[in-house]
Amino acid sequence: MMATTIPGVRGRMQEKVLLAPLTWFRVGGPAEFLFRPADVEDLSAFLRDLPLEMPVTVIGAASNLIVRDGGINGVAVKLARGFGGVTVEADGIIAGAAALDITVSEYAAGAGLAGLEFLSGIPGTIGGAVAMNAGAYGGDMAGVLDWVELVTRAGELLRIPAQDLRLSYRHANLPDGAVVVRARLRAARGEASMIAVKMAEIKSRRESSQPVRSRTGGSTFANPDGQKAWELIDAAGCRGLRLGAAQVSELHCNFLLNLGEAKAAELEGLGEEVRRRVARTSGVELRWEIKRIGVKA
Repeated sequence: MMATTIPGVRGRMQEKVLLAPLTWFRVGGPAEFLFRPADVEDLSAFLRDLPLEMPVTVIGAASNLIVRDGGINGVAVKLARGFGGVTVEADGIIAGAAALDITVSEYAAGAGLAGLEFLSGIPGTIGGAVAMNAGAYGGDMAGVLDWVELVTRAGELLRIPAQDLRLSYRHANLPDGAVVVRARLRAARGEASMIAVKMAEIKSRRESSQPVRSRTGGSTFANPDGQKAWELIDAAGCRGLRLGAAQVSELHCNFLLNLGEAKAAELEGLGEEVRRRVARTSGVELRWEIKRIGVKA
């Protein structure tokens, strides 16, 4: 099947790879194919030659992702070493999509560039941050993004200005099937000591208020306009709620936890139960912020 359906690559191609070890939740079934491209050219050629009927899913750092127990059909693309470069400029940073958000913030801090400190509080990669207009601690990608480079499903490399992505709360209008490969982030000259203080404050706030050492993801639900998701969840009596080995965090109830042996179905089912209880008590329909992908078992 691989010889007739999957184009040759220079990177690493594997079949039937269990994805759970690659996700922060440690849940999820196998990918039919898992592709780690060597570089942009390898990715472009692969997408160009891949039959259009073959699904493609980008999984990134999988920090804000539930992969369902039945796994992913088609090809899961995970960007790695060839996409992690960071270049410091006088007024910004150019970062590969696989660069960790915290790494980019540290590069900026080391160069005396301010405005990207918020990235130190986001557990993911730059590609994922662009794709969902990630934000935290007073900043978001919409406020700093200059342009993004992506490879389309047809294998074409494009550079798109940030304004063309129509960035909104936790959303970017990316072309269907496109893979983000690089982005430029604006920054301004700042005082190194003040940048360091702000990043230390973010780290302290995050570690004291979020279950960062647990098997978890990012915020489960987006904040409704003018409201906090965690407050609605708490008011609905969901703090500490369990379904099997999945639990709503008692520390921060907009986080779900895998207590050890949870299935993706338990995490997703628990999230849906939270949504039902919040809707019943407040009339608010919470919107998932965590992406749920793949096939249910």
